[in-house]
Amino acid sequence: MTESKKTRTRLSPEVRKNLILDHAAEMVAIEGVSAISMERLGQEAGISKSLVYAYYPSLKELLATLLKREYKSLRIRQSKAAEGAETIEQLVRQTTKAYLSYIDERGLILDRLAAEPSLSEHGDPTEYSRGTAVKYVAEIVHDHFGIDMGIALIAIDISFGMPAAAGHYLTRHDVSRQTIEDITVAMMIGSIEGLKRNYDTALKPLLKKQK
Repeated sequence: MTESKKTRTRLSPEVRKNLILDHAAEMVAIEGVSAISMERLGQEAGISKSLVYAYYPSLKELLATLLKREYKSLRIRQSKAAEGAETIEQLVRQTTKAYLSYIDERGLILDRLAAEPSLSEHGDPTEYSRGTAVKYVAEIVHDHFGIDMGIALIAIDISFGMPAAAGHYLTRHDVSRQTIEDITVAMMIGSIEGLKRNYDTALKPLLKKQK
């Protein structure tokens, strides 16, 4: 009786590309960026080095794609968290929690990729889809607090750096994620409330009488 041959599963190009990125992410997390080579990735993924090159022409392009994928996953998680918010405090807390949770799980990958000199132009996680996200939150602040849209856009754009700073702190210090979350939320809410107070006084445009 002959032994039946195992059928080899044929993966689609998209699945294969993501599989390669999965192996790259694992190597970055465990050994660092310097441990990655196209040949080793092929070995880990069970394919030839030439096939890795067919999907990713260079190691730089592969790492840049991986970094963008991480940023996209992070932004999707934050967007989903924002959907259920009913107050400004919930919006800030839920998106901050989602950010810090992701950093807690995969921050080492992001840190190591962002520190790679060849990827310097992709090194800030807050830049991914930033314009759309800033506009979304600024419109809420404008509607909720009555702050001029132009000022709200500037304020929210600046405040987007707070979760990133909190994430950096979380990965480098022995402090609970909840503590970092509470501090970040308090700072962001406080900055919005402070802006509202200043807008009602110092920043509010003068009403000039017509001559």
